[in-house]
Amino acid sequence: MSDIDSVLLTDLYELTMLEAWFAEGANETASFEFFVRALPSSRNFLMAAGLDQVLQYLESLHFSAADLAMLDATGRFSTAFLASLEDLHFTGAVEAMPEGTVFFADEPILRVTAPMREAQLVESRVMNLLHYQTLVASKAARIVLAAPGKQLVDFGLRRAHGAEAGLLSARASYLAGFTGTATQLAGSLWGIPTFGTMAHSYVQAHHSEVEAFEHFARSQPHNATLLIDTYDTEAAAGKVVELGRRLARDGISIRGVRLDSGDLAAHAEQVRAILDEGGMRDTTIFASGNLDEYRLRDLVECGAPIDGFGVGTRMNTSADAPYLDCAYKLVEYAGEPRRKRSEGKATLPGRKQIFRCREAAGRIEEDCLALAHETHEGAPLLGTVMRDGQRCAQPPLDAIRAHAARELASLPARLRVLNEAQPFRARLSGPLEALVARMDRAA
Repeated sequence: MSDIDSVLLTDLYELTMLEAWFAEGANETASFEFFVRALPSSRNFLMAAGLDQVLQYLESLHFSAADLAMLDATGRFSTAFLASLEDLHFTGAVEAMPEGTVFFADEPILRVTAPMREAQLVESRVMNLLHYQTLVASKAARIVLAAPGKQLVDFGLRRAHGAEAGLLSARASYLAGFTGTATQLAGSLWGIPTFGTMAHSYVQAHHSEVEAFEHFARSQPHNATLLIDTYDTEAAAGKVVELGRRLARDGISIRGVRLDSGDLAAHAEQVRAILDEGGMRDTTIFASGNLDEYRLRDLVECGAPIDGFGVGTRMNTSADAPYLDCAYKLVEYAGEPRRKRSEGKATLPGRKQIFRCREAAGRIEEDCLALAHETHEGAPLLGTVMRDGQRCAQPPLDAIRAHAARELASLPARLRVLNEAQPFRARLSGPLEALVARMDRAA
């Protein structure tokens, strides 16, 4: 087991609360919901992601002998409490939105219902897994909307905030509609298509660009994309044309060229003209270099002849909105609704459901946030994904990706734009509003 799989990857206060619950002998059933309080100023929607990793975590939750030894070594915990953790595992239920579903502020995307000790213990890691992939999927979805029909490849591993982030960003961006990733392990784990070109170092290590291009093309005869901006981009494009004629005699074609610097639109125009004049109309142009949805939008709108983009740092760090104001809060304990009333951080009580109404064309029209036992028009978004600590059947990643595409297509035009639109908020049902008022009066 790696350190990242340890149950001790949590906040200390989860464990100190568990010991306090143990000392009280209290462990009634609790329900916690994960939601985002407010969308970042630059976001009109978010996309749920990370559920699969949450279910894996919950299903395998346990304290190993090594975990218990490390806790014992802190001197913070009683022997009786540590003994009580030996057989602790997750026995509860989870309701959640399907991954790839778009959602809005205050809408719970996941609910954990379990004995309090289990439901409380998992807070930090559940938040960690849902927050990051939702953050990246939401950014990637905006990039997909900005460049419809273009090949989009995750290039983010090298500047990701750690190995897990690099890996999970490949999954989250593919889920949201990217074509694939440059991260090989993500391809091996999840069947995500992988793509790669070459580095500038490969060109620099050869005596000439042509020599580098030819050696690479002959070693990758069915998948050669050549990086042509190491020295002079347009001159290199001319060399690619000459090389392409030679390689064609051996049945080798150059699939594409890649641009990674300078004025991408201007270079693409000139390179396209050179390739077309040289008879290489089928050779694609791929671009990279600190790209995000805003730069892609500008390149698409100006008609730059670029067929695909490698997008990395600004996507997998969600550079313009690098965190979500998310929370995992108690909404019911021992059968009674619970509400936090803190200034600026009040929560809605009770287990809840979101009912989504759509127009005839399938566009999202209204969300109603209601108590879980209510019935309303529209489709309920939260469904059971785990019972008695065992996950229910989950769709494969490609099915999740197809669902995400349908979700993006269902966004009203005003929410598809990159600039901030009028906020979309779910209306509260009458019974939920009444419960809030009743609890506030009784406080």
